[in-house]
Amino acid sequence: MLHGFFQTRNVWEIMEDRLRYDGFGVFSFDLGGLFGALNTRRPADLAAMIAEKIERICNRSGLQKFHIVGHSKGGLIAREYVQRHGGDKRVKSIVTLGTPHHGTPTAAIGVGLMGAGLLSRSPFDLLPDSAFVRRVRGDHFPSNIPITSIYSRHDVVCPWWASVLVPRPGETSMQNLPVEGIGHTALTWDPGVYVLVRRALRREAN
Repeated sequence: MLHGFFQTRNVWEIMEDRLRYDGFGVFSFDLGGLFGALNTRRPADLAAMIAEKIERICNRSGLQKFHIVGHSKGGLIAREYVQRHGGDKRVKSIVTLGTPHHGTPTAAIGVGLMGAGLLSRSPFDLLPDSAFVRRVRGDHFPSNIPITSIYSRHDVVCPWWASVLVPRPGETSMQNLPVEGIGHTALTWDPGVYVLVRRALRREAN
């Protein structure tokens, strides 16, 4: 489970409890950043870090495959991991929640909060048409890994259009699931969203 920009792993507390209750094993990673926890590092760097962490887990535990649930920026980290850092060999499926697959204009607020790059350049990567977003969209996503985008039409942080997956030729495993009346952070704990996440994970459990 990968959390979003300027949040901590605590955002997953309710969903983690629900997943464990329903029989899933769960890892949520501390993504570091400002004050050691707020996920302000650049997504490409975090994808490389996640790749190292997962390999260590596999070597210690014998686990071989994982599902990833990513909220907001966390979903972009997941895609970068699969597309550029060997995650295609480890990932069974990805579910993203309010992820700006096309960038989001509200990242401009983050640019200001981060001192126009003095504290972090990560918000620049989340802007529409950033070099990072163009590269993630331009890279081929493996057709054998299902990816589901769950997004809300009432999300003001990541507008719904920014989260819609648009398959390129050969990308046959993408699915979009819109929801209504749910805010950006609430996507991580809303019970209806959880039902959709659980359904997606169980569908690809084997």
